[in-house]
Amino acid sequence: MRIISGIYKGRTLVMPQGIKPTQNRVRKALFDILGELSGLTFLELFSGSGAVGFEALSYGAKELVLVENNRDCLEAINNNIEALGIKNCEIFPHNAEIAIRMLREKGRKFDIVFLDPPYHEDLPKKTLQTLGAYDILAANGFLVIQHFKRDALPKESGDLVLIKESKYGSTLLSFYKKKEDA
Repeated sequence: MRIISGIYKGRTLVMPQGIKPTQNRVRKALFDILGELSGLTFLELFSGSGAVGFEALSYGAKELVLVENNRDCLEAINNNIEALGIKNCEIFPHNAEIAIRMLREKGRKFDIVFLDPPYHEDLPKKTLQTLGAYDILAANGFLVIQHFKRDALPKESGDLVLIKESKYGSTLLSFYKKKEDA
């Protein structure tokens, strides 16, 4: 897999076995929708190889936090960080729920939170509930969930409200904002 745009365009990423990477067309569409990322903070939950987060850095994000608890994925992420020479990246080697609570306890806020959990495990809905309960999204920030089109997500969860959905084959990108920012 390669980074599709920005300062790392064309650079190859190490992919761990057994993960479902975000397709290039979905990644491109995501960043076309998000637009300019300069100066923004980006959190990727269920990071896998970190491809979406590295793409965010390539598009100008100032800081990246990756959350992943699979040993093979963590090894791939570390290899990718080293190959790209990235310094502004932090890794949380925990499951998403624990990492979200830890980030909240540290008072961390993110302009963009992206998650692409394994399909068919009800993790999109569970993680959305956790994110709705723990305030780690910055004012005017976006939460983006990549999920299977048949895995319906609620219109609201805590103080988060669905503002947009985009479909790409069997993949859906659901965009949430805080109620007061929507």
